[in-house]
Amino acid sequence: MRLLKVATCNLNQWAMDFDCNLKHIKESIAEAKAAGAKIRLGPELEITGYGCEDHFLELDTVAHAWDCLKELLLGDWTDGILCSFGMPVIKDSERYNCQVLCLNRKIIMIRPKMWLANDGNYRELRWFTAWKQKEHLEDFHLPSEISYALSQTTVPFGYGYVQFLDTAVAAEVCEELFTPLPPHAELALNGVEVFMNASGSHHQLRKLDLRLRAFISATHTRGGVYMYSNHQGCDGGRLYYDGCSCVVVNGDMVAQGSQFSPKDVEMVFAQIDLDAVASLRSSVSSFQEQASCKAKVSKVFVPYKLCQSFNLQMSLSSPLKIKYHSPEEEIALGPACWLWDYLRRSGASGFLLPLSGGADSSSVAAIVGSMCQLVVKEIANGDEQVKADAIRIGHYTDDQFPTDSKEFAKRIFYTVFMGSENSSEATTTRAKVLADEIGSWHLNVSIDGVVSSLISLFQTLTGKRPRYKVDGGSNIENLGLQNIQARVRMVLAFMLASLLPWVHNKPGFYLVLGSSNVDEGLRGYLTKYDCSSADINPIGSISKMDLRTFLKWAAIHLGYSSLAEIEAAPPTAELEPIRSNYSQLDEVDMGMTYDELSVYGRLRKIFRCGPVSMFKNLCYKWGTKLTPAEVADKVKYFFKYYSINRHKMTVLTPSYHAESYSPEDNRFDLRQFLYNVRWPYQFRKIDELVNELDGDRVAITKSTEGEKVNVTADGGMGVVAAGSGDPRAGF
Repeated sequence: MRLLKVATCNLNQWAMDFDCNLKHIKESIAEAKAAGAKIRLGPELEITGYGCEDHFLELDTVAHAWDCLKELLLGDWTDGILCSFGMPVIKDSERYNCQVLCLNRKIIMIRPKMWLANDGNYRELRWFTAWKQKEHLEDFHLPSEISYALSQTTVPFGYGYVQFLDTAVAAEVCEELFTPLPPHAELALNGVEVFMNASGSHHQLRKLDLRLRAFISATHTRGGVYMYSNHQGCDGGRLYYDGCSCVVVNGDMVAQGSQFSPKDVEMVFAQIDLDAVASLRSSVSSFQEQASCKAKVSKVFVPYKLCQSFNLQMSLSSPLKIKYHSPEEEIALGPACWLWDYLRRSGASGFLLPLSGGADSSSVAAIVGSMCQLVVKEIANGDEQVKADAIRIGHYTDDQFPTDSKEFAKRIFYTVFMGSENSSEATTTRAKVLADEIGSWHLNVSIDGVVSSLISLFQTLTGKRPRYKVDGGSNIENLGLQNIQARVRMVLAFMLASLLPWVHNKPGFYLVLGSSNVDEGLRGYLTKYDCSSADINPIGSISKMDLRTFLKWAAIHLGYSSLAEIEAAPPTAELEPIRSNYSQLDEVDMGMTYDELSVYGRLRKIFRCGPVSMFKNLCYKWGTKLTPAEVADKVKYFFKYYSINRHKMTVLTPSYHAESYSPEDNRFDLRQFLYNVRWPYQFRKIDELVNELDGDRVAITKSTEGEKVNVTADGGMGVVAAGSGDPRAGF
């Protein structure tokens, strides 16, 4: 038997904070060595942090990474353990995303990434070059200071693997696993038994299964040990890296780390018999045949043993059931951990949330409540770092620390209901009840005086006083009056966030939380610079439908029972007067349902549909309910308001990334913000298709010998006529 203990980890790194990152790396190595592991794998670009972005273009960033690596190698950190460290390396004039393999205070190989992530949230080709020389390893001359300190001049650089006396080990970096021809297939045929995948993979709802299936598939038919390490946490941007570091052996998961956790360092260990890999491979005839005529891959020989022989003191890891979270749990945990990292690293003293009593702001409140529960739970489990951060942020004294989530929320979470004459008693009450359940410090404020003053000022300047539509005003007046309320709330929220700490004799400031969802962003159903404008937004890339499901789940599992009533209430902005014959509703104002918005968003982003291809797809999807002309009206209406409101994405609050059709234009959805909103060419093509389809329907009708073919529209929301007024469409 060849027994091998391996260690991989979730690390909560912070882009450009080299002290923080080096501390976590050292802790992970210390834990790995204490457990007897012979291989330690860390996440991609762990020394710098993955999210450095254009900081990777600075020579300082690369130099600092070498300094950190030198500190690791001059100490005893790599004694007796193979360590893989992620960092940028400049070779000649090119910058590469590399895994640096080290053992016994020496660099034994540098493996540059060959296939770079360059879609969705990722722009690696902006900062790195893909390594294309697969034929051989090259000599890399170490920087002079490193060379002198390590007494090592060159190191093998390129695509290859490390051959030890008792096994072969190779790196496969993140994106490479998901390519059509992944390196592990060729490496397995060359005898590599242990694959180390260092990754920087973000959380997205329902995404984890795709990742885990790739690990299992990599070793199911060809055998092998697949180690995976990932970042976990917010490293300074919109993404939350969702950990789940794991070890897979011959297609079976034998060790799995958490997906969501406030821990800075989490270790995952597995004890493996490598003979099980050799046995599987030797039993598969096709593997044997393909290995006999394989293309040779370069290797580095290291005369060192990683394995132990048969030893009853070392028990083997057994296959386990993979842990998946439901989407509702993902919403409760992912954004909560992201908020915790942002709070503790920003210097803020807490959060301030404009709480309207509606589904969106209540979802944000519930997520903050979930964060408080996570923090208290982790402290009870003995995490000293979480405890120290909570004591500092909550301003505890005399050896006190959080033991109750509601008490902790009272110290760091501030909610304010900013009501007007248009607010209902129901939403006022819902906001107060939810705040009490979570434990937030709650204010109830009337904004009528401020709004009235602004309207009076406008009247003084122009001689005209605007009226709501229900009171006989025009669409322009109606929209303007609603926008005044929305923007007053933003100003008030930031005023409270900056001054309430002073009122409560606390240092720092409060982070203002936004609460617009991904569907509102896609449709532009928000006022520019209203409460959608905040410091950060934990639900900005979560759909309305997912949020409503989350509210029902959270009412039970988080213990905030009022969320059930909030979820059941019809969504409304409450920006227009309530009358006996009129009540403002979001879906009526938008001219489309939230269900429809999700469909539009997925077709537009995930399936890359323009107006014409979206029309064709929806004719198939909705053809039993709607005529082609009705589908065309809906598609045109969506693209009209999508393009009218695209400019709002340029100032959208930085939002937690969770959904694959987010319209956020900072990096994920790179489209212009000034459009010809008439889409003349595309809409003309749709009209031509409608005419063709109508002609076909007439022909079908005649061919049925007089039988009438009826196609009825569904009972959903009708299309609001152009110019009828969008309550939150304006600037």
